[in-house]
Amino acid sequence: MARNKISIIMYLIISLAAVGLVSQIFTNTKSFLTNILVMLGFGIAMFAVIYFIFLKKKAPSNDMKKYKKAVKQSKAKYKHNTPVKSTHTKKQVLNPSKRKPNKRASHLKVIDGNKSKEKDRASF
Repeated sequence: MARNKISIIMYLIISLAAVGLVSQIFTNTKSFLTNILVMLGFGIAMFAVIYFIFLKKKAPSNDMKKYKKAVKQSKAKYKHNTPVKSTHTKKQVLNPSKRKPNKRASHLKVIDGNKSKEKDRASF
C-alpha cells in the first residue's frame, strides 16, 4: 500500500516538472536556455576539478613497472605462432620417428597428494 502512494507521488512530481519545463520553454525561452548552459558549464567544471585532483593517473609505482615487465617477458616466452595455411590440398603425413616430443611447461610441477588410493571413485 505504501509503495503505491510513493509511486503516485513520484509520478505527480515528474508530471509537474514536465509541465513546468514545457511552460518555461514557451514563455521564457532565452532564460531557459541560459540556465541550461550555466548548469552544463558548472557540471563540466566540477567534473574537471574532481578528475584532475582526485582521479588523475598517478605515476606508476615500482611494483607496477615490474609487473608489466614480467608480463611482457612471459608473453615473449610463451608466444604461440599461428600456423600458415598451405596451398596444398593433400595432408602431409609426418614420419612417426621425426615427431617432436611434447614439451612440458617447466614452471609447472605435479604435487602428489596424501589421498589414499582406496577412495578413487573414478574407477569402478
